[in-house]
Amino acid sequence: MAAFMSMGEAHRRITEYLNRFSDAVSSQDGKSLSRLFFISSNSSFLLSLSDALNTFQDASRVIRQSECSQYSDLLLPLFRAFQSYKLNNLVETYQAFEKSANSFIQEFRNWESAWALEALYTVAYEIRILAERADRELASMGKTPEKLKGAGSFLMKVFGALASKGPKRVGALYVTCQLFKIYFKLGTVHLCKSVTRSIETARIFDFEEFPLRDKVTYMYYTGRLEVYNENFPTADQKLSYALAHCDPQKEGNVRMILKYLIPVKLSIGILPKSLLLEKYNLNEYSNIVLALRRGDLRLLRSALQEHEDQFLRSGVYLVLEKLELQVYQRLMKKIYIIQKQKDPNKAHQIKLDLIVKALKWLEMDMDVDEVECIMSILIYKNLMKGYFAHKSKVVVLSKQDPFPKWTGKPGNL
Repeated sequence: MAAFMSMGEAHRRITEYLNRFSDAVSSQDGKSLSRLFFISSNSSFLLSLSDALNTFQDASRVIRQSECSQYSDLLLPLFRAFQSYKLNNLVETYQAFEKSANSFIQEFRNWESAWALEALYTVAYEIRILAERADRELASMGKTPEKLKGAGSFLMKVFGALASKGPKRVGALYVTCQLFKIYFKLGTVHLCKSVTRSIETARIFDFEEFPLRDKVTYMYYTGRLEVYNENFPTADQKLSYALAHCDPQKEGNVRMILKYLIPVKLSIGILPKSLLLEKYNLNEYSNIVLALRRGDLRLLRSALQEHEDQFLRSGVYLVLEKLELQVYQRLMKKIYIIQKQKDPNKAHQIKLDLIVKALKWLEMDMDVDEVECIMSILIYKNLMKGYFAHKSKVVVLSKQDPFPKWTGKPGNL
């Protein structure tokens, strides 16, 4: 329970906030201004301001009498947001903050230089965070969550304010990343396309100009988009960039990148080391990697079943499921090596019955026709070079490089 606050003390705290706001704007101190919008930080200064606003009910008069009177359209709804947040009315907090944020964007457009970018970043972050919390409150009341969608529309307006020549444009990537987080949360990832097209094709943007933090986040999300599109070479490039430039001390972020980079690497035939999986607690991939090394289809299916919910939530289940072709390729390679040791002259001729027996040993019951179908797919996908001798039910492998490296998209069986 908040301690009693006198009217005089409440007036003093409100005036102190307004003085800080005025000083930040007049000295063009973007960092100090950003702190004054950071509602969700729960800073002691802003929480005490909220108490003051709930004690002193005529804050509008204090604003009119201050040097901040010209910013009343921004400050009045911002003060309402602070009040509502302290009272845990999250829908009202979001609505008031959005109104204040709209006024801030108008002011930001009028300011000639980019000094207020830090404040804009905080506004963009807060609009997303407050919208998520408001939607949880709406859902708990049995109402339709709609604020996060509204936050996305607001941030598109912010993006438009930054998509112009001049120093302000470097803020566009941060806003883009906030949009990505909203679209992924809402399951509307198709909306990312228009923003990425602007970033990657518009002449006003030079990717190297953007802050490294934002470039890492951007590459992480666009890499995930390429995973969904099964464009693995591009996904590998983007996610590898994110990993290479991510702060290694932020292990949580590294783990998030690896959650998607590992399936991509597996899909192009590159297996991670066990130490990497252990270090970043990604043990859900351990048996999948082991299955690929052994050519053990049963182990792959078991690992997928065990972690199905986790892989589905991450959106990588279908990618991992399609690794079956590589497992079959590895199994064929092992059979080929064993046969080469026994009879080098006939190593390239493998009877389908032998493959059926190998699968049965792995507790996978398949008949000769099913195995023939799988071998046809391996040859068609260029995972195995050779042809069928149908009459004798034999796979005849190429004597040169019978098992090419896997570089394409995974295919369905």
